Amino acid sequence: MRSSKLQSPSPRVNQSWFTKYLCQETAMETWSVEQVCSWLVEKNLGELVHRFQEEEVSGAALLALNDRMVQQLVKKIGHQAVLMDLIKKYKQNTQGLKSPENPKEAALVMQTEAAREDEESSSPASHGERMPSFYPAENLDNGLIDQRVLKQRRNVKHILARSKALQWTKSYVLPEFPYDVKCMLAEQKCPDHSMRIRIIEFLQADMTKYLEGSLYPSTQQYNDVVNALLQAHPFLDEDGCGFFLWKRALKDRFKYVRRPIEDDEQVIRNKCKFGHRRGQKRKSLADIRFDEIKLVQIKEEAVCFDSELDEHIKWFQQEYVKTEKDWREIDKRMSQTLEIRRKMIGSQTPLKDILKLFPFLKCPYQIFREFQLLTRTDIYKKTRHILESYSENILTSFSVVDNPINILLQEKMKHYTDEDMLKYMKLTATCLLLPDVFGDDPSLFVIMNEQVQVSTPVLEVKNPFNMEVCEFSLYLERERLTKVDDCVTALAALVAAFHVFGIECPRRLSQTFNFLETLIFDMHSPYFPSLKEKEKEVGFQLPVT
Repeated sequence: MRSSKLQSPSPRVNQSWFTKYLCQETAMETWSVEQVCSWLVEKNLGELVHRFQEEEVSGAALLALNDRMVQQLVKKIGHQAVLMDLIKKYKQNTQGLKSPENPKEAALVMQTEAAREDEESSSPASHGERMPSFYPAENLDNGLIDQRVLKQRRNVKHILARSKALQWTKSYVLPEFPYDVKCMLAEQKCPDHSMRIRIIEFLQADMTKYLEGSLYPSTQQYNDVVNALLQAHPFLDEDGCGFFLWKRALKDRFKYVRRPIEDDEQVIRNKCKFGHRRGQKRKSLADIRFDEIKLVQIKEEAVCFDSELDEHIKWFQQEYVKTEKDWREIDKRMSQTLEIRRKMIGSQTPLKDILKLFPFLKCPYQIFREFQLLTRTDIYKKTRHILESYSENILTSFSVVDNPINILLQEKMKHYTDEDMLKYMKLTATCLLLPDVFGDDPSLFVIMNEQVQVSTPVLEVKNPFNMEVCEFSLYLERERLTKVDDCVTALAALVAAFHVFGIECPRRLSQTFNFLETLIFDMHSPYFPSLKEKEKEVGFQLPVT
């Protein structure tokens, strides 16, 4: 029993060697799934083996793959480009270029291979002194040599295949663009935004293909590609600044392609190499989600399909009218529709339409949650801390000593001794007096006993110092959005509404919001001149009562 166990690995080794032998000696059309997988490993595409085994991709199926099938089968765009290139080259070789059957030609092939290997081992390129080129077999003296033979020799060792990228020529040759792009270039028309994207995508795919799937071109390689583009089509050089614009666009395209594969080993290795993760831990799923939300340009393809989005919207509208709501499911669905909602708000969709589709944005809790997803900040907690910390400074500020709200506060406080009640009244007065302290327009911040006239978010307050009957309401576009019970929730909802709905703060309220946002986002602590300091400055004294 022991001897059989010890000898069991050898058949697998022989089988693996035999599979590789069959891959070299038989046509791809006749390959089995196992032979295809062995071929993938040989071509440094071993990550695709599991997927190809699941789909049972044989040699005939491999040759029948089109671009769309490859995109569904292979996740990484670099692997897609390499796989399609290998299939294309195989088809070209089988149709036009055949392996030499004459013994003299076979001997010539072996001599050429040996000479080339000697040159590579002794040349400066083996020591990293020569830039990589697109064309590995450009200097072959005999056109009858099958390039697959040379490629198989170079791909014997995995390490050499990774380090020995296809070499760049000093004069990069542009790929053959699609028909509509070629027509535009021939007519020398200035490309629009969509056409620029197509050109950049094509150049990026071409570079990735010849870099053997690498998504990290060097600066010189970027320069070579952009120079070749502008030399072939000088009209693309806009006022002499075209080089930098096209190079920046090409770099951004590679960044965009790398973003979905942040967990790929090569991407992580390069991030560490260039200091992106120095002293940092790997991002959690929540942080990755937050980074995706903060992207300046949201992907053109919506996360939800129309049918899925319609299902969410119908569910929201049905759940909103229920007495007992499933808040856990609400949170889940609001998170799933966050990206499309941010896109709608960013495209200036009327707020009435947004609130009709997502009625839970009328709830303070969901406004706070949306704000936290966008900024990673608990705005309710921050707002309470601000009011509690700066209440005394604001209430004793020189600019609000004679304010009617402050006078009313002093009168009401004479009738109460309960600490909680007194604290509540002070926090309420602090909230109402904020714009007066900073010299802003109070009518844009809070409305008391009047009709709301402004379209920007504003608070309406009734009976502010009576804890039992006080009422705070948040208005948006002259309509009540939500009603709350205390000043902390009201102020937090007001600040969050500007951020969540993408509304610009009025200029006559900028100082107040600058103070609040400074503390909410922990930038620095503002300074308030107290009443006593003002007395010293202007010689002002309160009358003795």
